[in-house]
Amino acid sequence: MKRLLKYINNNVLFKVASLNSASVITKIVAGFLTSKAIALFVGAEGLALIGNLRNFLSSAQSFATLGFYNGVVKYIAEFKENTEELSKTLSTVFYLGFVSTVVVSFLCYFNAEYINGLIFPIYNNYAYVIKIVAIALPFYVLNMFFFSILNGFSKFKILIIINIIGQILALSITLLLIYQNRIDGALIAVAIAESLIFLITLVGVVNRRSLMPLIRVRNVTLEYIKKLGAYSLMALFSAIVLPLVTIAIRTYIIDTIGYEEAGFWEAMNRISKYYLMFVSSLLTLYILPRFSEIDSVKEFRNEVFGFYKSIIPIFFTGLLAIYLLRHFIVSIVFSKDFQPTEELFLWQLLGDFVKVLSIVIAYQFLAKKMFWHYIITEAFSVAILYATSIYFIDMYGVKGATIAHFVSYAMYYGIILLIFSSSLFGVIPDETLKDSNEKESEDS
Repeated sequence: MKRLLKYINNNVLFKVASLNSASVITKIVAGFLTSKAIALFVGAEGLALIGNLRNFLSSAQSFATLGFYNGVVKYIAEFKENTEELSKTLSTVFYLGFVSTVVVSFLCYFNAEYINGLIFPIYNNYAYVIKIVAIALPFYVLNMFFFSILNGFSKFKILIIINIIGQILALSITLLLIYQNRIDGALIAVAIAESLIFLITLVGVVNRRSLMPLIRVRNVTLEYIKKLGAYSLMALFSAIVLPLVTIAIRTYIIDTIGYEEAGFWEAMNRISKYYLMFVSSLLTLYILPRFSEIDSVKEFRNEVFGFYKSIIPIFFTGLLAIYLLRHFIVSIVFSKDFQPTEELFLWQLLGDFVKVLSIVIAYQFLAKKMFWHYIITEAFSVAILYATSIYFIDMYGVKGATIAHFVSYAMYYGIILLIFSSSLFGVIPDETLKDSNEKESEDS
């Protein structure tokens, strides 16, 4: 725990203050203003449709980028002084991303009517919005490509400025479109908002024009496709499957209960996303790199329980405060029409608490590239989430979706504890963590 607190004081908080905190706060403020505008001009019904489009867009974006972002940042940072290896990294990612983006954009554009039928319930024809998504998608992918370059070269100040200006630009256009066109404007804003940030990012890479000659077709290598492959597949699985399952659950709520109730559930998910930003940021900045560098069971155990002892009590206190203030939070973020959302807080907060407990340990899958462990547990999690959601929604209405959220993560946490039982609770052997993970893999 002392190592964690020391690291937070000396490193993580500095990084959060210099990069992540500014962008997170900007996102929360922008999200609050957008949510307020949607509540006033669109209503709960429109919020449900917006949620479906957001989930679909998330999957399309992830597939177009092939989940390469984290891997690209890693290898650019590693090879920024090695022109040859840097060229192979940039070339491989750029051309693979180009092909995947073209494929996804064409599929979206020429199958807009079909996709509309999948993500929007009957009597809603927003196929033209899907076509806008297809047109905007290449700009989003280019933006993420340039972002990874700046991140890999540790251009943190530039990233802060781009994030803040981009969020302000997207917020301004979103509010204008919602005010003028209500639900249509809100859907168009979702389709183009993140792509607009490309215009700001382009300015940030002007001074990096020397990198462009490094992007060559002949430098696309199978070696780097394999290196990025594991990161890509793990990122893609979660980024594509979970949003699609969320769409299926929300559509089921609409079909069996109604648009308004689906909007209340989406409102709860938005509030959840806002407060989880801070915890997920800390996990990304500290837990992932720390797990990547340690090799002993003892250190792994110390890091997990150190996080539990120092951070989890603070997180629990924050969740308790959110629950007690739920009436004011719903009124401030949305409006009085969204008061039924208050009934969803208890199970959502419990689910988020268990979620954080589990993903702290599950980051070991990413840190040590435990590919099949990650894929199987994620598949189990989303399957249980969907099955329990249908079951509990039929029993308790929209509250059943939040009960399913808690139940699925409780079961997921149980599986995680089972996989890492010897590392967390067994007698510490005189062997490396890698050997222990291999033993656990054989046992499971």
